[in-house]
Amino acid sequence: MDRKKEPEESQDTSSAGADSAPTAVPVEDTNPSSSTESGQTSSTEPGLLPGETVVREGKAAILFPSANEVFYNPVQEFNRDLTCAVITEFAREQLAQRGVRILVPGERDRVVVRLSEEKNGTEHQEGGKKEYITASVGERCEQGLRVLEGLAASGLRSVRFALEVPGLKSITANDYSAKAAALIARNAQHNNVSHILQASQRDASMVMYEARGKKERYDVIDLDPYGSPSPFLDAAVQAVSEGGLLCITCTDMAVMAGNSGETCYSKYGSMSIKSKYCHEMALRIILHSLDQRAAVYQRYIEPLLSVSVDFYIRVFVRVKTGQAVVKNSASKHALLYNCVGCGAFHLQRMGKKMSQGKHMKYSAATGPPVGPNCEHCRQRHQLGGPIWAEPIHDITFVQKVLGAVSGNPTRFRTSKRIEGVLSMVTEELRDVPLYYVLDHLSSTVHCNTPPMLQFRSALLHAGYRVSLSHACKNAVKTNAPAGVLWDLIRCWEKSNPVKRERLSETSPAHRILSAEPTLQACFEIREDANPQSRKRHLTRFQENPQANWGPKARAKAGGGISSELEDKRKQFQGKRKKPITDSSQLKSLPCKKLRKVCPLNYNICSVFKIMRSCCYQTSQYFILLF
Repeated sequence: MDRKKEPEESQDTSSAGADSAPTAVPVEDTNPSSSTESGQTSSTEPGLLPGETVVREGKAAILFPSANEVFYNPVQEFNRDLTCAVITEFAREQLAQRGVRILVPGERDRVVVRLSEEKNGTEHQEGGKKEYITASVGERCEQGLRVLEGLAASGLRSVRFALEVPGLKSITANDYSAKAAALIARNAQHNNVSHILQASQRDASMVMYEARGKKERYDVIDLDPYGSPSPFLDAAVQAVSEGGLLCITCTDMAVMAGNSGETCYSKYGSMSIKSKYCHEMALRIILHSLDQRAAVYQRYIEPLLSVSVDFYIRVFVRVKTGQAVVKNSASKHALLYNCVGCGAFHLQRMGKKMSQGKHMKYSAATGPPVGPNCEHCRQRHQLGGPIWAEPIHDITFVQKVLGAVSGNPTRFRTSKRIEGVLSMVTEELRDVPLYYVLDHLSSTVHCNTPPMLQFRSALLHAGYRVSLSHACKNAVKTNAPAGVLWDLIRCWEKSNPVKRERLSETSPAHRILSAEPTLQACFEIREDANPQSRKRHLTRFQENPQANWGPKARAKAGGGISSELEDKRKQFQGKRKKPITDSSQLKSLPCKKLRKVCPLNYNICSVFKIMRSCCYQTSQYFILLF
């Protein structure tokens, strides 16, 4: 193919990287096992075209055109490592039923898998011993899983699956861009995984819609788009096999965290609101959307792991079919009432179910759970949701992934962070949606913030359960009602008084502190108030890894990031901490009446400005006046 061909237009919702890549050119096969540390680049490998570099991550060595830097975001390595770990444990569970035992390099033999019985009730035996099939990484397993990466870009994630996840039958790496598909094929050949990984150049939705048949469905579907995955969810819930795994990434956090509630409703069928628990609410919004779309086809979801990290959220759900279970869907979702004054929230289930012997009766829920105004500060409520109100993790599955990662720490570069995040996940209260933030509770009444251990101990002394949350550093996830939390804050304020004469009588702080606490808090520290993840000093909330570490810019047909975008990033980086003092850096706005550049930087002309100093319009004003 001609490498000087003009760039082609790419799909609008592309992968979190870029959609364009160099065309396919045969290269020499190299051995990825000899690669250096992840993230390093090299330009001396055989088979490279001029200007190309090699990015190493895990066991993969990926060819990249140096001009198209939006293809690769090193911060997403945690996402890819976690996905490899989750799919490995999912494959272990699924293939155990097919009589296949997976072998992970560096992992001890900790699971004994027996061959499943045949339809006639017999077992494969040889010399009286039960047989099993072993599957290793990099090998094609005929009884293995079929994987689809719908928005593959360079194919890095799919290549890592082929090299690091055992028990796979095939991997389809799809991208709408012809140049991206060509680069995927090159990278598959470059890493010696062409026997497992096939490149595809099609619309991701059409690939999944055509795989809706029971025999054509994929066991694992991974979607990591740029922005919202909502255009692909309907096809994904149909194309995944019975009990299959969906891996979904959302990077449109501004929409899901409450900045654009109307946009969130149009994409996910849920109204997001600005709140301190917005990151967990974002997880519950995407789970709500997945379950709603699956229910149309008599299917339902079982969340295995849902995490909010860095600038995105990632959910792993198992999809099953069952008309009886789908009837429970209404009772799994809830509306959210959030007080705009003190932040107290209440959930209202969409439906309810009652047991009548061997049958279940379903009906509409009764409500609302709150009055016209908040009972604590008498402010109004915001209505959000619906959101997923059931557990967002399968603790048994998470513990299996955690055990595998901690038992084989050299498998991933981000193993320490994976261990820290999953440890916090296992400690979270499963049946308590959302959380409060301790800083926000104290700032509402303008008092000093109590230490986290003392506040958690006070809740435990009062007979309630409490945990942290992986989504927020100072989160307080508890089954205690909001009134108990404010009683604890009132008790703390008595020993750390605020100047009440400065509080307005209509402020939430004055109204909350005016009421006397109904319980006496005990802030004596308890041993069980400090979770194990905190005692062991695990990596739970890491610092920003590098400058400009957030999501990359949307991919362009020609590839690369424009110099204007880079200059704009540098100009507005830290603008609040470093105010502009040089007048040359100020915007030169045109005068809206004379269409000229105003040296005084006026963008709205008024009579006051005209009379005082506007040199452009003073003469015009007097001309019109006389």
